[in-house]
Amino acid sequence: MFLKLFSLFLIIPIVEIYLLIKIGGIIGATNTILIILITASLGAYLTKSQGFRVLRQIQEATGQGYVPGNELLHGLFVLIGGFALLTPGFLTDAIGFSMLIPQIREIYVGLAKGIIKKKIEQGNFQMQMYTDFR
Repeated sequence: MFLKLFSLFLIIPIVEIYLLIKIGGIIGATNTILIILITASLGAYLTKSQGFRVLRQIQEATGQGYVPGNELLHGLFVLIGGFALLTPGFLTDAIGFSMLIPQIREIYVGLAKGIIKKKIEQGNFQMQMYTDFR
């Protein structure tokens, strides 16, 4: 697990720097910076609107008396997408925007549910409840 995370945090910045240099060389530094600022602003707006939408769905689900598992996964991916859009770079922007589009986000949620289901079936998924409130 450590090796996977380490690779992720090493490879993504290298790819982002490469893309920023290549695209910046084609469209210019000023345009590259403007695109980064625009995507960050648009990402913040989309994250806010999609976040409120998911929050409303969670409230509706709990109001109807069922656990909002699917909605919570949507909320997780909205949060991850928002963070990705605030990170400067073209790859993270593409990933972030894809997580904020509900139809595409459904693919991420389906993949996450499949991974969780597989781990539960294998007995590798453990949830810990913390009942020691002080």
